[in-house]
Amino acid sequence: MTVASSLTWQQLRDLKPSELDDAADGWAAVARRADSARDRVDAEMSRALAKTQESESAKSAVRRLKRLSNNYHYIHSECGLIRSAVNGLSSELAVPRRRLREALDDAVSLCYTVNEDGSIDYPAGGDNLTGDELIPGGTVLGNNGLIGSGNPGLHRDGNGLYQPGIGQGAPGLTSPNPHRAKAQDIADRIAHALREAQDIDTRYSQVLNKLTAGPGLKVDASTWTDAAKDAEAMRDVAYDYLQKDIPQDKSPAERKAWWDNLTKEQREEYLAVYPDVIGNLDGIPAVVRDEANRENLQLVIGKLEGQDDEKSRTMLAGLRGIDTKLQSGSHPPMFLLGIGDEGNGRAIVSYGNPDTAKNVAAYVPGLGTKLDDKFAGGTLQRAQDTALGAMEADKSSTVASIVWLGYDAPQLPASELLDNADVMVQDQAKTGAPAYNEFMAGISATHENSDPHITAIGHSYGSLTVGQAAQQQGGVPGADDIILVGSPGTGADSAKELNVGKGHVFVGAADNDIVTKLPSHDEARGMATGAAGGGSAGFVLGTGMGGPVGGVIGGTAGAVVGGIAGHMAQDAQTDPSQIWFGTDPAHEDFGATRFKVSDGLPLVEGGVDAHTNYFNPGKDQMSADNIANIVVGKFDEIVPERPR
Repeated sequence: MTVASSLTWQQLRDLKPSELDDAADGWAAVARRADSARDRVDAEMSRALAKTQESESAKSAVRRLKRLSNNYHYIHSECGLIRSAVNGLSSELAVPRRRLREALDDAVSLCYTVNEDGSIDYPAGGDNLTGDELIPGGTVLGNNGLIGSGNPGLHRDGNGLYQPGIGQGAPGLTSPNPHRAKAQDIADRIAHALREAQDIDTRYSQVLNKLTAGPGLKVDASTWTDAAKDAEAMRDVAYDYLQKDIPQDKSPAERKAWWDNLTKEQREEYLAVYPDVIGNLDGIPAVVRDEANRENLQLVIGKLEGQDDEKSRTMLAGLRGIDTKLQSGSHPPMFLLGIGDEGNGRAIVSYGNPDTAKNVAAYVPGLGTKLDDKFAGGTLQRAQDTALGAMEADKSSTVASIVWLGYDAPQLPASELLDNADVMVQDQAKTGAPAYNEFMAGISATHENSDPHITAIGHSYGSLTVGQAAQQQGGVPGADDIILVGSPGTGADSAKELNVGKGHVFVGAADNDIVTKLPSHDEARGMATGAAGGGSAGFVLGTGMGGPVGGVIGGTAGAVVGGIAGHMAQDAQTDPSQIWFGTDPAHEDFGATRFKVSDGLPLVEGGVDAHTNYFNPGKDQMSADNIANIVVGKFDEIVPERPR
């Protein structure tokens, strides 16, 4: 139940904002000390111990240090929220306090008496038509703007309707005493200021009452679930104080300018209250986004911990995997540039600082990618492999390799494409393209050097997303080169349409990658004609071989036979340059530079590894080396492959 504020006009008058500001500064100091302590525990103790000691006692010590780090993290988070709540209370109360004091000053200047309940006594005045005496004075109550019993300046008339006045039995005609109107104006201003202040006091009191912890604090999953609720409550109450000024509808360059012009104290407050917004706001420096998202990561984990559905459990696995990697440290160091639970999950991770690196690559993953346990173990590894390969290719250069999961990729495994290609449409790519471009514009806005070498990379369905982004007006912001691997098409007819010059579009397509050989829509319709016969043939073939391999061969044979039957049913031969999303980027008609990759195992022998190994130096060194050379601009060391 909401408890109304008991704040009086006298308390509002005597309020000293400086005392609230001092209290907020005290909480800020505690938050900073907790954050510094956590950094020391992580960097100087936990990581050092984990790297130098392998005994069971050392591992036990690392676990205890991790708990200590979590305690400091929680203290930092909650104290930051308290600091912002007190600051917000001080800032918002300043407005009605000023209005109240102005009204009181006017009352003093007119020699009116302000009563304890906020009513105003005014003196006699004006010409009395019945004699020489002045028109008597009186008392008025202020109208605070509410309709109903919460407004002392309203009373019910004989018809039961609320009317303004001085109370029950007030005269029905307006008083000719000129002081009456002036006193009413002052009383209304006092009542309105008090009502506004009481509303503010109630909102912030409710939030502050939530920011409490019981004795014997143990920071566990339920603690972070509670912290997530605290942060949400604070975000709601601080809209007028903080959020409305965040330039979410501005360009990344304008956001960068906004952040640069904030004071240190203002930045700390935004990071404490809105880590989810600041951490995902393109145009905010990478170091700041990383700090905000590491904070928000725990809050999102806490939020999902309180839910019991499959989607939440799936995302939790992905978030915990990212958290583990962040805690363990990496080479190059990780920067968490985005995190969220929208759609199938959001995560943007960079290996290396994209604001200082000479070479920046931003990779968009494709089919089946979502925020799950495979994301941390597989998708992130591709970005790290690219960073390490690029650093090896040019030892004198600096590199940032980013994986950008800022959209919902189709949840369709490559192994099921032969039977389900009809469900893979351009919708997700068209939705993701503007978001990718805004992110890339943010990279350009925050980069500390004037001209970094930027490479946009799209894998699988992610190549369609990059292709759609590149075809927007102006292309991918800042991009010098584009790499497309395992691509089902970009929606473009030629490399020229991608706005970097066809000589700067590079394509890797394994001969046994089924995604790069999906039939065009026309061909697919022809294949449907022979699907029944092909499916039967595949079943017979697969059954004859037996086992899981037989099942794969059977499915493939079904597609092959279906394709043959489809071709036979067509009056004209299909264009070999066309695949599912337009011209095959690996085809000579597209005009890109195709680089050499491993063929990979045929589908009938090993599944879909030909589609997944482009970044993996352990399984496709040639592809990984070529990607690395493109990222650092060593084009003369790329090993070319003939177009299809």
